[in-house]
Amino acid sequence: MWETLQAQIDTERDCKPYLEAPVPPLNTKKHTAFLLRGLDPLSEGYISLDAARPWIFYWCLNGLSLMQGTTVDVQTLSQRLKESASACQHPDGGFGGGNGQMAHLAPTYAIILAIATLGDESVYSVVDRRKLYSWIMSLKQGDGGFAIQRSGEVDARAAYLALSVAALMDIMTPEMVTGTQDWLSKCQRYEGGISGLHNAEAHGGLAFCALAALSILGDPKETLTQAYDLPALAYWLSTRQMPVEGGFSGRTNKLVDGCYSWWVGAEYAMVECALGIETSLFDREALSKYILACSQIPRRGGLRDKPEKHPDYYHTCYCLAGLSAAQYHYTYDVSQQQDSSLGWHSFCWKCSDISLTSANEEDRVASIHPLYAIPWGKAEKLRAWSVMQEKI
Repeated sequence: MWETLQAQIDTERDCKPYLEAPVPPLNTKKHTAFLLRGLDPLSEGYISLDAARPWIFYWCLNGLSLMQGTTVDVQTLSQRLKESASACQHPDGGFGGGNGQMAHLAPTYAIILAIATLGDESVYSVVDRRKLYSWIMSLKQGDGGFAIQRSGEVDARAAYLALSVAALMDIMTPEMVTGTQDWLSKCQRYEGGISGLHNAEAHGGLAFCALAALSILGDPKETLTQAYDLPALAYWLSTRQMPVEGGFSGRTNKLVDGCYSWWVGAEYAMVECALGIETSLFDREALSKYILACSQIPRRGGLRDKPEKHPDYYHTCYCLAGLSAAQYHYTYDVSQQQDSSLGWHSFCWKCSDISLTSANEEDRVASIHPLYAIPWGKAEKLRAWSVMQEKI
């Protein structure tokens, strides 16, 4: 307990100088350069991420797309992504983390989000939808859950990844979703939060997965209300925002981390919708200030977990996504329905701007889909294309 408390005291001490100084603007130019380097050939120091190549595509492309005024050569990137995605696609369906690697839901999700983010229909067709469906069905468990890969772990993360991919590519069937809502409903813990399993610790990232999966399955006002004690969940979420730092932690007695700006920030969109609350349940100003003041590094590109940490592509992507979550308010509107295929509920969201005193117009980023974590309109475009393809 003392070690945990001391770490919290140290973190507050490290953050205070940044929070007490004038809030710096979003350093779009340097962040853009940082992310573009991630799309170039990487040095041997990145060998530990060999199985995460699709994630690097997604983190960098998504971060670039979120920053206003950033332009990239879509044609060149589309061709490169098309070649890389083809090399990562497994003969049995799904995508691996690199050439010749076994298919896994995490890189499959990442590469499909990267494809959606670019928005080039010529790259959409790389995905073998029929084989993808068969592979996902091979991961479906008898109790409604999903394995992350063949013979892999079963958790809420896998359910979200499978349903996200299925909804975006329009390959969702009744057989795929049978029992999944019931499986996810058993993940709420005694403290109000949601875990990845039926008997594990509540966790901000895994709570996002469970909430988003349920919001793909149906109207969140119904699916979330049926599955969880929402007042208890809202209370747990409120304890994720740190009183001094202003950012979010992922678990009880854990430190603030910039990546939870997205994972927890997006959860608020779903919970506010399910509860019918039109005002914010979290302090958007404090979150924005934490990202701009503490997650940026003066005169350097990339965003980070917290002061004293180094920037990386993961935190850059999700800090920018969290900034978007702070800058926009989300509502669910069933009149936005565009098709009748399963998964259509996840495309009925609307968003509106929120003005923050802690951020200027130059700090504004693009709006982002609260379930798919890609810029607004990108998921809808891929879905519209998929609906027009041959039915599974």
